[in-house]
Amino acid sequence: MDEVTQWELVAAAETISDRHMLPVLKVILAQFPFIIHEFHSDNGSEFINKKVLDILRRLHAKLSKSRPRRHNDNALVESKNGSVIRKAWGYDHIPARQAPVINQWYEDWFNPYLNYHRPCGFAVVKRDKKGKEKLTYPANGYMTPYEKLQSLPDPEQYLESGVTFDQLDEVAYAISDTELAELMEQAKDKLPPVGSATTVE
Repeated sequence: MDEVTQWELVAAAETISDRHMLPVLKVILAQFPFIIHEFHSDNGSEFINKKVLDILRRLHAKLSKSRPRRHNDNALVESKNGSVIRKAWGYDHIPARQAPVINQWYEDWFNPYLNYHRPCGFAVVKRDKKGKEKLTYPANGYMTPYEKLQSLPDPEQYLESGVTFDQLDEVAYAISDTELAELMEQAKDKLPPVGSATTVE
């Protein structure tokens, strides 16, 4: 999850171990169309380790972590977990053996839907006469993560080398929001039923 644009990529890992987490992490990081400057995670050893640090060094990205038992340190991800992941799957766990199949659905359907077709609310900070800050979500502040990326000053400067907005437009405007949502649900219906295993956001 990118904190500026709310660009979100979801993946499932068979287990929370280096063997399965590292390949999934590499796939996720490669799907971001823009440069990553910092990677922020919770305190789990699956993220806070030398192998993850080596991956981030190759991207010239820093690693930071949340404070123990402080969910607000990663509040955006925590809230998206409820509004996006739970809405898609409920509280069932994904069977470990099905992670590769479900990851293909994420990559083909769910992640494009989240970033090019699903609007997000972007807060505007207002201060009252006493200086107290209040977050508001005006109607014109809702946009997709892709639209938010495009709205940044000189947005081309943030794109990964070799990525252009013409290429991203082809993904964003190839199909309507409603059509993609319908096709995504049809593809999901063909997946094996969920059961009990480990899911990672």
